[in-house]
Amino acid sequence: MIQDFIHRFLKRRHFWRYATFDEVAELYASRMMRILAQQMIGLFIALYLYQQGYSLEFIAIYSMINFGFRAIVAYPAARFIAKFGPKHGILAGNLLYIPALISFTFVADAGIPAIIGFAVFQSISMVIYNLAFLVDFSKVKHATHAGKELGYMQIFERLTASLSPFIGGAVAFLVSPEATMWLSAIFFAFASVPLFKTREPVRLNQSLTFEGFPLRKTWRTMRAETAVGFDTFSSLGVWALFLSVAVFSSASNDIYLVIGLFASVAVLTSFISAYSFGRIIDWKHGGDLLKIASIANGATHIFRAFVGTPAGVIAANVSNEVATTGYSMAFMRGVFDTADRVTGYRIAYICLMNIASNLGAMLASAILLALLLFAHSDLLGFQLFYVVTGVYVLITTTARFRLYQ
Repeated sequence: MIQDFIHRFLKRRHFWRYATFDEVAELYASRMMRILAQQMIGLFIALYLYQQGYSLEFIAIYSMINFGFRAIVAYPAARFIAKFGPKHGILAGNLLYIPALISFTFVADAGIPAIIGFAVFQSISMVIYNLAFLVDFSKVKHATHAGKELGYMQIFERLTASLSPFIGGAVAFLVSPEATMWLSAIFFAFASVPLFKTREPVRLNQSLTFEGFPLRKTWRTMRAETAVGFDTFSSLGVWALFLSVAVFSSASNDIYLVIGLFASVAVLTSFISAYSFGRIIDWKHGGDLLKIASIANGATHIFRAFVGTPAGVIAANVSNEVATTGYSMAFMRGVFDTADRVTGYRIAYICLMNIASNLGAMLASAILLALLLFAHSDLLGFQLFYVVTGVYVLITTTARFRLYQ
């Protein structure tokens, strides 16, 4: 049903050049199910560990190791995609998240072994899926209307993501956090179903090589990608942890419902703005959007440091969603153009960008750990961290994509 709706919606638009409408609808249907499953639990992983008695310092160390492992996994994941194709990568990424969630449901009983099992499977799933989806979308998008296509992708994603945190929070509140994990695992299984109908969009059995890769033309974009990873880390689990320290009490499961509701309300604002941002990119103002939205994103992070009320939480969430949607769409449009016209190494370039993103998230984890230890106060440590984040994410403005020059 979801795939049929997307097919009818997109067929009236004429921007798809390299893929049939069935292939596009399949990609979007699978993506929506993945987002629904992932966003249900994404905000709450770190918060659940905190509720189970693990310290903030432990969570920071865990995150640092986790993102470092993802950076290592990126190369073999890219080789898998080059050999078997991005559809197989998306399928593997969805299925690998299921044992991760099953492992996480045993954290309360098994402790560290369950956390390790979750981290390993989740990391491999996230890396191979993100690489595969970007390679697939990069292949099928249209050069002239890619901004509009990104807008539609964001609309579908934001529409799904607007429901996910509230659903996840409600299940955690009404049943248990573990029930949310099981429900999410079921959705990950459903996300794999649409992928069995069409062929791979790229040539298979490719060899992944970096020989001759134009590093001098792309290193600035990789440096900017570290700020994207830094921003992502700061806006998900860490934000929920900060709210549990500064605004809400983490003693009961109602915090999942409250944080999930606030997150869902905020995502709706980015749903409204996504299409407009896509048109701005196609009107050749993507570079301006990248700079303005990145500055707004940095200011939002600094504002987060001083949030202490539910009204402040809503304001910070709304501002962050709109700013993140704006800069990420413009940034991703530049990445796709660089992969197509600058490097000629689509999979290799996206692999290096994935490594850079995870290194940025690992750096953010290390800085959070250092500030928590330095401040001797959880609240002050978080506040200093968000001030640092507000400055660091401005590096996205230095990407220097050729498309925007």
